[in-house]
Amino acid sequence: MPSVVFAATIRISDHAEYQRYLDAYDEAFAGTGGEVLAVDDAPLRLEGTPLPGRIVLIRFPDEAAFRSWYDSDAYKRIVVHRHKAAVTDALLAHGR
Repeated sequence: MPSVVFAATIRISDHAEYQRYLDAYDEAFAGTGGEVLAVDDAPLRLEGTPLPGRIVLIRFPDEAAFRSWYDSDAYKRIVVHRHKAAVTDALLAHGR
């Protein structure tokens, strides 16, 4: 089964509220099988017009592992802080 990559561009407007999300993130992420590949506040644009903000890339072994994190009660409890603090564009890409 191919791996999947969660990719997000996050435009943070309330850093204190976003920090509440980050403070609880590791606990909600532990044991999911995911691997944070990159977090970059100033990614290098190679082509096109990038969305401003932080880029986050996380690889999971499969979609079930991704769903075990993203749909979990633990993540649902903390993601409200990110929603209050930022506008996010996110997608899930399936690998080969």
